[in-house]
Amino acid sequence: MQQIKGSFSGRVSWATTIPQNETPRHEVSIVEIEGPQKSSDALWNDARITYWGVGETIEGNGTQHGYFIDRHADGTIDRGTFEAEVTTSGSGMTLQGTFTFTGGTGQFNGLTGGGKFRTRMTSPAELECTWEGAYQLAEAGRGAGR
Repeated sequence: MQQIKGSFSGRVSWATTIPQNETPRHEVSIVEIEGPQKSSDALWNDARITYWGVGETIEGNGTQHGYFIDRHADGTIDRGTFEAEVTTSGSGMTLQGTFTFTGGTGQFNGLTGGGKFRTRMTSPAELECTWEGAYQLAEAGRGAGR
């Protein structure tokens, strides 16, 4: 497995929040976030991430899970899933969790691996995320057994 880490600055493309009236400050939300990736790994540097999250919070704390796609300059994509804990405090909202690669196109077909991430909302519509983990391209896996 190849080690990887990076970051991205994201912006909310759209979001919908649905209040659940049986409990005060109970909300279900759906959000789309987009932004450019930065990584020392050339495969991910300058890729553009889009992710879609579904969250549930009570009093600002809860969970979010969803899907992501990274669009690379050559037109290929990688994709995966994520799960996070959402915490709101006086300093704002943070999400901490894990992600799993589930494949992609081109050289990312058969991509496996994953890692962890931490996201901090810097405003109601912007965020900063750092991530790290490991991945293996399917070609690398086939070549290792020869």
